[in-house]
Amino acid sequence: VQLQASGGGLVQPGGSLRLSCAASGSIVKITRMGWYRQAPGKQREWVAGIISGGSTIYATSVKGRFTISRDNAKNTVYLQMNSLKPEDTAVYYCGANAGGVDYWGKGTLVTVSS
Repeated sequence: VQLQASGGGLVQPGGSLRLSCAASGSIVKITRMGWYRQAPGKQREWVAGIISGGSTIYATSVKGRFTISRDNAKNTVYLQMNSLKPEDTAVYYCGANAGGVDYWGKGTLVTVSS
């Protein structure tokens, strides 16, 4: 499974961004996908997840502001981020679990600053 994340950039506090994660390869084996982030000097943390049945779950820090969704026809998972805060600044990664194996894409940098 290969994952390609995109959509990061610089945004002002209160603004919005949408990240995309395109999956390719053995995608039929994917049972869940998620977004993670790693801020400077901090450990990587889980942000949001979506399972094959479509259920979604969010970290408390982003609940109500971020929305994870998927487009099965495009094999793509999205993370819509609204009401962004400076503390959301991080490199965002998408991950997938397929056949019990975790896969990671390269990150995309999100900077929230005025």
